[in-house]
Amino acid sequence: MAHIHGPTSQKGIGTAGVMTTTPTFLGFPAGVKFGTYDVTLDTLASGTYRAGFITASGGTTALAEAAMYASLLDGKAYLNIHSSTFPGGEIRGFLNAVPEPTSLTSLAIGAVGLLLARRRFVKRK
Repeated sequence: MAHIHGPTSQKGIGTAGVMTTTPTFLGFPAGVKFGTYDVTLDTLASGTYRAGFITASGGTTALAEAAMYASLLDGKAYLNIHSSTFPGGEIRGFLNAVPEPTSLTSLAIGAVGLLLARRRFVKRK
C-alpha cells in the first residue's frame, strides 16, 4: 500500500492521518521487490482523497486540494509505502518541492540576462 499522509504538526517530523485514497494509489504494485510506478493524480477528483480528509478539509475536493498543497509546501506531508513485513510503513519520506530542470535553466538564463542588461546600463551612466 502507498499513500500520502499529512499535515503533521511540525515540518519534517511526526505522523498524521492519510490524505490520499486508501488503501493505496490506483494501480500501485503489490508484492514486488523492485520496479517503478508513475501516476498523475487528479487533485480535484474525490477518488484522489480519503473521504475523511475531504470532510476534515471543509467538505469539497477544492478545499482538500488546497489543504494537501499547503501541507506539501509546508513540508508537513509524507509518502508512506507499507509492506506485509512492515505494515506500519517500510519506506517513509517527507515530500519537498523540487523545481524541474527547465525552470532552473530558464531562471539562470534570465538572471544572466538581467546582469548583462544592468552592466550595460551602468556603463552608459
